[in-house]
Amino acid sequence: MDKTARLALADGSVWRGTAFGTGSAQVGEVVFNTSLTGYQEILTDPSYAGQLVVMTAPQIGNTGINDEDDEARQIFLSGLIVRELSPVVSNWRATRSLSDWLEAQGVIGISGIDTRALTRRLRDGGSLKGVLSTENGLSDDDLVAQARGWNGLDGIDMVRAVSCKSPYHWNNPTNSDWEFRQWAKLEVPAGRLHVVAYDFGIKHNILRRFAAYGCHVTVVPATTSAEDVLALRPDGVFLSNGPGDPSALPYTVQTTRDLLGRVPIFGICLGHQILGQAFGGKTYRLKFGHHGGNQPVKYLPTGRVEISAHNHNYAVDPATLPPEVEVTHINLNDGCCEGMRHVSLPALSIQYHPEAAPGPHDCDPLFAEFMKMMAVAYA
Repeated sequence: MDKTARLALADGSVWRGTAFGTGSAQVGEVVFNTSLTGYQEILTDPSYAGQLVVMTAPQIGNTGINDEDDEARQIFLSGLIVRELSPVVSNWRATRSLSDWLEAQGVIGISGIDTRALTRRLRDGGSLKGVLSTENGLSDDDLVAQARGWNGLDGIDMVRAVSCKSPYHWNNPTNSDWEFRQWAKLEVPAGRLHVVAYDFGIKHNILRRFAAYGCHVTVVPATTSAEDVLALRPDGVFLSNGPGDPSALPYTVQTTRDLLGRVPIFGICLGHQILGQAFGGKTYRLKFGHHGGNQPVKYLPTGRVEISAHNHNYAVDPATLPPEVEVTHINLNDGCCEGMRHVSLPALSIQYHPEAAPGPHDCDPLFAEFMKMMAVAYA
């Protein structure tokens, strides 16, 4: 017999549906994701820690789950909200269903929700605190009170919970089936460029892309000092994606500031926001964030528009950046800063996830630009 679940929001609304995965109660920040595919990558992206994710695509689960597409060691989001859970798994790569996988990992899901109406509510009012529950002993008012009583993500360090506990090496490239083009032609032998990657919630495909360019990658915990990183003799330092409020991470900002000018730096997503603060800028919260694989971003030097994958609720305020930092990318939906670079130091960053390359314009040239920065330093 199907089990009833409820989604209660801090605005007082309660949404009823059918539970899948595991029965539980979980609070989180409710956000909507506009991706048509890739729910497994979304579920395992550590950047979604602390969030209840609404998928706007009407049916989820039809491709099941496989062992190759995980972006991290486990599911990190708090819960999944869908319109319809597919009763059939029809992908030859699948080894289990979405519901079975969520149950094994202790994650709650709810189906039968009018996700279009819910998304419109979030677009109009902004991201909301919520609680997803299968508990029958609590009233709707009790659940709404739980949602309102949750502290939320502002000012909270979410990185320590998702970062690795000790350093490790990564040398596994992207599977050749997924290699479409070769962007960079370097005069440095494969394996000679050493990237030290800060794990703020890093995705496996970022590591695969570095390895595909012939880099040797050392992944280090978020709390690793600048001096410990420099002792590894890197050719470049990478600041990864990750969850939560970037203003709650002063230790990462100071470490990045200590590295500026001493080694090439490349940041993605949360790493972009950390680098922006290290430059002297400030961050702010977006109304409902950018979540999905269809965000249009303009590269200002050429006017090229890229269709990009995003997951962030915060952005760098370009008005607070010093004159020596150039904004290179903007979001065409709301004009927010999507990329920047220092005009004299080897440091650049982007807000979106270039390794995902969801649209016709593959964003891998940004990896190539970082490779060239490191090659100059190497030479």
